[in-house]
Amino acid sequence: MFQIWLYSLSSVIIVSLISLIGVFTLTIKDDILKKLLIFFVSSSAGVLLGDAFFHIFPEIINQSGYTIKLGFLLILGIFIFFMLEKYIHWHHCHETNNPEHLHHLGMMNLFGDGLHNFLDGLIIAASYLVSIPLGLASTLAIVAHEIPQEISDFGVLLHSGFTKKKALLYNLLSALVAVVGTVLGLFLRNGNFRQILLPIAAAGFIYIATADLIPELHKETKISRSLLQLFSFIFGIFIMYLFTFYEN
Repeated sequence: MFQIWLYSLSSVIIVSLISLIGVFTLTIKDDILKKLLIFFVSSSAGVLLGDAFFHIFPEIINQSGYTIKLGFLLILGIFIFFMLEKYIHWHHCHETNNPEHLHHLGMMNLFGDGLHNFLDGLIIAASYLVSIPLGLASTLAIVAHEIPQEISDFGVLLHSGFTKKKALLYNLLSALVAVVGTVLGLFLRNGNFRQILLPIAAAGFIYIATADLIPELHKETKISRSLLQLFSFIFGIFIMYLFTFYEN
């Protein structure tokens, strides 16, 4: 059990520290960053889908097979992430010239991101409780998604009126909520907990990839960049496929 705690806490701390990636974007011109970000998004989509279909689903089916309960939990997972995203959109204010509204937008973004990070922490714990390889694969999937997400969150906070130092600090505090999720998940380490959380995690990964990331890729219409996107997408899937050999 000590090894599981060590891997879980190390992984969630690494994931949380990704929130500081915003500091590296300060030296990159906005137009260059925008061009690079789309390829992070492409590979992230591939990694998330690869983890759901190559790792989490096979583990669930090996444990209990496909049941109506599994189908219900998958739908529940999609619903949870849909409502989380909907909540954030409900609080996006159109009065972008009002400083109070902009600050409110930043706080709502932090709240939504904190809840998302808490779920990520639970996912990391549940994955490592099944096996070390599954935990590593899920951690990589979360890292791949968090890099473009944290860059985006950092930009929202700056746009909302936060100073660069405060944006980094608050983004880090929001990210550290994942540690709470991991610790809670490790304490609730019974089999029923894992059987409930893993389908919700898989559904969340699929939702993020298909509802958030892939639609962003469709905004690119140039053939050359679209092909690079496709390569990045396949690369992300391939990375997760390689992890299946480590699991075996």
